[in-house]
Amino acid sequence: MNVCNADSPTFMQDLTQALVATGATIAFDAIGGGKLAGQILTCMEAVLNRTAKEYSRYGSATHKQVYIYGGLDSGPTELSRSFGMAWGMGGWLVFPFLQKIGPATAQRLKHRVAAELKTTFATHYSKEVSLAQALQLDTISVYSKRATGEKYLINPNKG
Repeated sequence: MNVCNADSPTFMQDLTQALVATGATIAFDAIGGGKLAGQILTCMEAVLNRTAKEYSRYGSATHKQVYIYGGLDSGPTELSRSFGMAWGMGGWLVFPFLQKIGPATAQRLKHRVAAELKTTFATHYSKEVSLAQALQLDTISVYSKRATGEKYLINPNKG
């Protein structure tokens, strides 16, 4: 697994190296707004151009794709077109995807998630609150910020 910190001064180099290591040309972006999707496409293009046999003013011929599946930043998605012409960006939601792949494949994915719930799909919460606590204004003011490291688990069974 590769982790890149978008606040690091070496973020673009770190992201490019992670893409060299993985060869990824598809990415999923939970942020939505801001520059991240464009930065991902830019780094993908940089990796592809490292092995290009010839120059093309249109960039690499390999299609690069970013799927936005979250809206942690509700501002505009900003693109600085430095990634050629073979690219795409679109939205992605899990439930339409599960319907598209059909019940058998969806069931296999659900089993994988259940089996890897404490590893690949592990989630960490900064606080567990009851349903009543989740409706209190001071609690809402914390979890509505959508801040990194401030994920709340709402447990309706908690007293």
